[in-house]
This record gives sequence, C-alpha cells and structure tokens, in this order.
Amino acid sequence: MKVLQSISKRETNFFENDETLHKILEQMLEPQLLDYAKRELQDFGELVAGEIDERAKHTDREGEPRLKRYNRYGEEISEVWVNEGYKKTIKQSYNTGIVGYVHKEIPQLGKKGNYVYSFAQGYLLSHSEPGFYCPVTLTMATAYLLDHYASEELRARFLPHVCSTGDVELFEGATFLTERQGGSDVGANVVEARFDGENYRLYGEKYFASNAGMCGVAMVLARIANAPSGSKGLTLFAVPWKKEDGSVNGLRIRRLKDKLGVRAVPSGEVEFDGAHAYIVGDPSKGIYYMLEALNLSRICNAIASIGIMRRAFLEAKHYVSNREAFGKSLTNYPMIQDSLAKFAAKLHVEVATTFDLIQQYDRITQGRGSSKETILNRLYIAILKKETAEQAVKFASEAIELHGGNGYIEDFVTPRLLRDAQVLTVWEGTANILALDVIRLFKKYEAHILFVEEMNNRLQDIPASNLKQIVENQLNEIEKQLQLFITLDDAAQTYEAKGIAEKMALIYESVIAVEWASQHGGKFEKLAEIYLEETWKLRKLGDPMITVQYFHEII
Repeated sequence: MKVLQSISKRETNFFENDETLHKILEQMLEPQLLDYAKRELQDFGELVAGEIDERAKHTDREGEPRLKRYNRYGEEISEVWVNEGYKKTIKQSYNTGIVGYVHKEIPQLGKKGNYVYSFAQGYLLSHSEPGFYCPVTLTMATAYLLDHYASEELRARFLPHVCSTGDVELFEGATFLTERQGGSDVGANVVEARFDGENYRLYGEKYFASNAGMCGVAMVLARIANAPSGSKGLTLFAVPWKKEDGSVNGLRIRRLKDKLGVRAVPSGEVEFDGAHAYIVGDPSKGIYYMLEALNLSRICNAIASIGIMRRAFLEAKHYVSNREAFGKSLTNYPMIQDSLAKFAAKLHVEVATTFDLIQQYDRITQGRGSSKETILNRLYIAILKKETAEQAVKFASEAIELHGGNGYIEDFVTPRLLRDAQVLTVWEGTANILALDVIRLFKKYEAHILFVEEMNNRLQDIPASNLKQIVENQLNEIEKQLQLFITLDDAAQTYEAKGIAEKMALIYESVIAVEWASQHGGKFEKLAEIYLEETWKLRKLGDPMITVQYFHEII
C-alpha cells in the first residue's frame, strides 16, 4: 500500500478546484458567458469560503433573526431583525445577479444569463450558507412567476426590484402556501381574497412562511368568493409587505419558528388582515402557476443539497488528511480511503446529473423544450430532489463520523451541515409527496415509458464498454419493475413508489456517470467505476479494492 503524506489544505475558494463544475460550465455555457461566469465564480467562490462562511457561523450560533412586533410607541410593525453580517451577505449575493441575471441583461455582455450560471452560484453559496439560499430560492420563484404570468403593470412595479443587482432597492421574494389545516394538502387552503370594490384584500393565516418580514413582495395562494373547492379554486396574488407609505400592508407575524437548522432564514406564522393583494395571471390557474414555481424551488433544494454534500466531503478530506492515528495519517488506512473515494464518486455524479436536468430546464423555460422533455424534466426534478436531499443528510452524518468526537462539536462546521441538511428532505415536498408526484406522471403522461426510452437513447450514443454494459443490465431490470409497478393497485403503488423513484434516480445518475467516463476518461472513468460498483452492490468479498487503488488519482 502506498504511504501518503498529509496532502489536504483547507479550501479558500470553493470554485477554484471543483473540476466537475468547471467541466459542466465548459459544456453548457457559450464562450462569452463562460468567460464571464468563470471570472465571477472565482471571486464568489473565495467570498463564500471566506467572509460569508464566517458570517454564517455567527448567524447560526448567535445572530439568528428575531421578531420585533412593536415599535417604541406600542404600534405593531412586525419587523424582523437580522444581524449586520447577514445584511452584507444579502447585498453581496444578490448583486452577483444570482436572481437578476436570469431575467435581465448582464451589462458587460449585453444579454441575459441563464439558470446553469445562477445555479452554479447557488451551489457555491450553499457550501457555507444553505439557510440564506432559501430566501434566494424564494426570490427566484417570485421573479419567475412575475416574469411569466404577471400583467405588464405588475411586472413593471415589482420585477425590477425582485431582480435588483444593486441598481434599485431590493425586494426579496417569498411564496406563502402552507396553512395549518392543510400542510401539503394545498387544496384545503382557506385564506380568503375579498374584493372591496377597488382591490382584493386577503384574510387568514399562512402557517409556515419563510422569509417573513424580509420579503418585499410575497406570492400567495388565496380563495376568491364562490371559487371552486380544492386546489383548482386557488388564485395567485402578489402581496407587497409594505404599503407605499412604508407601513405594514395588513400583515402580522405571530411568531418566528424555532427551527433545528437553516436559522438564517426567518420562518414565521403570518396573519393577513386586509392585506392589499394583486391577481397574477388567470385567476383560475393559481395552483398551476405555483406548481411551476415549486419545480424551480425543488431544483434549488437539490442545489443546496449538493452544496452541503461537497462541503461535507471537503471538511472530511481535510480533517483525515491532517490527522494521525497509530503513527500514520488516517488517509493511509484503506477504510478511510474507501470512504473518501465513495464520497468523491457519488458527489461528482450527483452534481453532474443535477446540472444535466438544469440544462434541460433552461431549454424548457426559454420555450425551446418539447413536451417529452417537459414531462421528463418534471420526473427528473422529483426523483433527484429526493435523492440529493437524502444524500446531503448521509454525507453530513458521515463527515461527523470521520471527524470522530470533534465532528459533534459546534466549533466545527459539521454539526451545522447536518442540522441544515435535514430540512432539505422536508422542504418543497417530502419523499412521500415526491413519490405521489411520480405516480401521477406515470398515470397521466406515461413518464415511465419515456424515461426508459430516453435512458436507452443516451446509452446508444456511448461506445461499448464494461461500464455501459452494467448500466444497460440495470436499466433492463428497472424496465421490468416499472412494467409491473404500473399494473399494481393504488395502495400497492404508493407503498412501492419511493423505492421505484430511488432506482430511477440511480439509473439516471448511472447514465450520466458513463457519459462522463466516455467523454473525459481518466479520473472520471475511475469515479464512474467506483460509483457503479457501490450503487449496484457489484463487489464481492476478495475483489480488487478499486477505491484504494484509485485513491491517489481521484482524491
């Protein structure tokens, strides 16, 4: 066994050494945007690894948001206090165009950016502050809804502020869906929209409203008088947090939630008492608009997950590379090499797969996607949101274990990574909700057939290899399982759906892994080999220890 010296220095720039992300950008961005993105991400990667990371620790431990319900005269103001460092992170992040340049031109280029670039920024930000990436996500969703469905008047009023890059006052966004009686059952929502002869006013309560008190405008589902029951009776409204005179717009924050993690984002219970509200789009299509925004938010959730995964990997690699036990660096022990190599393989493949669906999402939102691509993209989003969220928890937990007792101490970042990761399995739909979405896509659009066809088509474009044969064999197996699954009754389908969704995610990732191995060879071929062996449990006792053999090259 080759004896290695301590090799890992702490990362001071989360972009600089991320070879997978560099290659993704080179594949997906046109040359002018690529040059711009690399310059900007180099600066942002250093900022996130440095001062934003320090501020995130302070916000989590000592400076979390606090509710200020009244001013000194006893008047209700429902303001949320955030620390000065958090305010600086807000300014620095939005000024990069993380939201704005999806919807408006980058001045240096004379054209818009895209979601691939925006999500590359979000991925880096989530290495340090996935809690703050939640308000960014909500602002992205708000911008999407205003840009695609609001009237010209509403767009002109709100969109420049939601897309601010420092040129005008920033309005962060929010999407308020959840009510106490319904939870994920949005059709049970009862917040009312009453017309007073001139305007609509909202009455009721949203029970889990993230970015409460910080948003300039919130997108809210409410029910107009005589609207149908259920989700189809919901209308989408834009609700400014404040009136033009600066007073609160008929809104009250009852309390902020005391959360396990992501403490940077204020999540509260918001009461509507006559808040002025403005209809967005067709009043009968509110739920459909919000579900589109939900898909965008689910991609953001996956981005936050892979950001946490990479930070957990970097922290574990640094710690074990600079820690000795029994006279040797921990990285000289096969079991440690095995853990890090499997980390690296899963991380690479999951990042590459997530950006694969983002590239497709870009085409769809730009109006260039086919109906088949739209259906598949919805499926990919559901299965990868589930897989990445669960892996973020696993990575954070295993990073703690690799640190030993120190990993459990709040002086290290690892406890915060685990606390922040846990919400990602809940936000934007739990595994159960995602599994139900997968069933609906199967029944309504035969998405399972489209999936198998697409995976087969992509495999046909890859030269023959042992790795390709492994994936083809696994795809044949999942095709048989899907054919059986679709014949089951409703109860059996709901019982089996999460397992089917997981297998489909792993097939999708396996195809991407083999594509990268074929296109780039070398290190990426070895990462694919490790990924496939671990994912499909191919290794038998006594087989070559490829994670140990490849360790020096891939780590």
